[in-house]
Amino acid sequence: MKKICAMLSVLIVMGLGAIAFTNAKLGGIIGKISPADGAAVVTLVAGTDTLKADILQGAFGFSNLKEGVYSITIKANAPYKDTTIEKVAVKDSATTDLGEIKLQQ
Repeated sequence: MKKICAMLSVLIVMGLGAIAFTNAKLGGIIGKISPADGAAVVTLVAGTDTLKADILQGAFGFSNLKEGVYSITIKANAPYKDTTIEKVAVKDSATTDLGEIKLQQ
């Protein structure tokens, strides 16, 4: 009986260890800004966390994001207006493509 309990305990601990160290599946967000020189920085906000991404030739991207809902803010250069995109959803292991974001003057 003691052997069975000990063996069962070991299996439970191993099972919990395997679950605890399972890699989280991470996603991302990508997009393209038009005109390409209309902005220099894109900011992603989730709760109290903030990430920034540079814009290269109009394109930006965020990677290694947990599943959730994010807000994206594009800090525009004059004469364009700042733009915010609310409720951008990221699913496990998926990249959300925002497509082309046209800045308004």
